[in-house]
Amino acid sequence: MATKQRGRPRSFDRPTALEQATMAFWEHGYETTSVSDLTRVMGISAPSLYAAFGDKRTLFEEVVAAYALSHGAFGTRAFEEEPTARAGVARMLREAAVAYTEAGHPPGCLVISAAVNCSTPEVEEALRDRRNANLAAIEERIRRDVEAGALPAATAPRTLARLSGAVLQGMSQQARDGATEEELTAVAEAAMLAWPHPSP
Repeated sequence: MATKQRGRPRSFDRPTALEQATMAFWEHGYETTSVSDLTRVMGISAPSLYAAFGDKRTLFEEVVAAYALSHGAFGTRAFEEEPTARAGVARMLREAAVAYTEAGHPPGCLVISAAVNCSTPEVEEALRDRRNANLAAIEERIRRDVEAGALPAATAPRTLARLSGAVLQGMSQQARDGATEEELTAVAEAAMLAWPHPSP
């Protein structure tokens, strides 16, 4: 015999609501997206939002984690699937040119753009830590290639990683300013000219 479900069932689809919150934060940033903005785009009441996702900051943390596994996953895939740091960065930048300008979502990168004008220290720190962790991963991959002889011994892994991060962040902002996929692809190709040639 079936038992009666306790409590009221949720009257909304949680993954859809999370994606709608993602779009709001992505478009407007963390600070200027209010709870009332979120409930409006998600189509739920404030009590439902708090019950399902916690407060605004907790919701944003879940949004960023989901974004890293969906819209923002191209960078991770590039480094998992490409054999060298150079190939990984080149692919990451080329795919960023597409991802940052494609239709169906706001331009640029949520993790980069949501931090603009953010005055909530915990959120600002969490986003900074995520960006720095990405830089550290790129630097470590470059360092391994230097040690393996795939890049010249004189290569500066930290500088090259920071250059890659600066280009990626700049591409995000330029996409928000209206740069096209073709323009950003050209930027990506130009950035790779700064890389040292692989050791023979």
